[in-house]
Amino acid sequence: MTQRSLGEWLAYLEQLHPSAIDMGLERSQNVLARLALGKLAPRVVTVTGTNGKGSTCAFVAAMLRAQGLKVGVYSSPHLLRYNERVLIDGQEASDERLCEAFAAVEAARGDISLTYFEMGTLAAFWLFYQSKLDAVVLEVGLGGRLDTVNVVDADLALVTSIGVDHVDYLGDTRELVAFEKAGIFRAGKPALCGDLDPPQPLLDKAHELAAPLFLRGRDFDLESAGDSWHWRGTTAEGGLVALRDLPLLDLPMENATLALQAYLLMGLPWDAGQLRQALLDTRITGRLDRREVRWQGKRVELLLDVGHNPHAAAYLAQRLAARPVKGRRLAVFGLLADKDLPGVVEPLQALVDDWAVAPLDTPRSRPAAELADALTNLGAAVKSYASVDAALEGQCAQATADDQVLLFGSFFCVAQALEWLARQAPEG
Repeated sequence: MTQRSLGEWLAYLEQLHPSAIDMGLERSQNVLARLALGKLAPRVVTVTGTNGKGSTCAFVAAMLRAQGLKVGVYSSPHLLRYNERVLIDGQEASDERLCEAFAAVEAARGDISLTYFEMGTLAAFWLFYQSKLDAVVLEVGLGGRLDTVNVVDADLALVTSIGVDHVDYLGDTRELVAFEKAGIFRAGKPALCGDLDPPQPLLDKAHELAAPLFLRGRDFDLESAGDSWHWRGTTAEGGLVALRDLPLLDLPMENATLALQAYLLMGLPWDAGQLRQALLDTRITGRLDRREVRWQGKRVELLLDVGHNPHAAAYLAQRLAARPVKGRRLAVFGLLADKDLPGVVEPLQALVDDWAVAPLDTPRSRPAAELADALTNLGAAVKSYASVDAALEGQCAQATADDQVLLFGSFFCVAQALEWLARQAPEG
């Protein structure tokens, strides 16, 4: 077989299975057995949730790496490069290594049809195993119980938050969603939940499996202290641990709280200074991501966020309200057609002075006219543009030094903004 480039592999994966999403574990389990990998690393952490998975994974990985451990992180989707999905010791996997991994999975699958996500997940597992890591942190793609990531037995299972999203696959109530997410729990292994109101099915699953359950608000939590925050948690033996006067973070401190509890349960060295610094250094592209761009001779502040469901929008609104701008907040907004449009815009409507809407570069995009109609009905000032680039340029053109341009609504929207930013003149 002629050696494929990474782009050729990804194009091949897209047409390999009849449907893009096909929930279930049997196909992946069979191929994983053929790969005969064994345990991916001495410590395996699985993370699911409606929102906050990416930042929680990043916080956990940062604290582990601060101890000198070699860590693998698997996440999805990516913004600009597929390589973003597979991090080994803080570095994106190379094209060459990814191609090698895809070839290994392709050879093992035989006549078993796999989706794009299944192939990518198994390829990441193969790479992690070959890399002889100390720990891996795995982000669930969709749900939990039937997601390919769940073919691996984790030592720690984390649920960040529980909201209604992806209703076609997970159900239309928090109880149904909680049942799916609790599917990552394992018998006798610690299960953690960062949601302050976990639905009963999640509690029932932990009880059924005799999985030690650690709940935010009961076993661990955070407390705001003005320009800092405090954390408390519980050891595996029931002892209490606290960290005081932690620095405020751009990423959600609720997710840092969950990550700290997970780290505590791993029995690793507990150095308060190292943990503080690891949290402070954690960054994720496209999540409460502050940038500055020079546009037409002036500096413009940008805030990029991939919030695209009501839960994420409500959290974004909370963070925006806590950090008001001197001038106006000018939004650039695009959303996929299957997302809850009213649920996303209503929490933010009062915090945005001017809206620019645009279609996304995907057939799944919601038309700009629909976005504009929904905002107009809420009494918002809104203008439609033909593209995210044009919307960004329109808002930057009218922004002053006191204004902030907020771009949010979809991974596609943020990805297009990052590409636009890369084409602008360097700051200086």
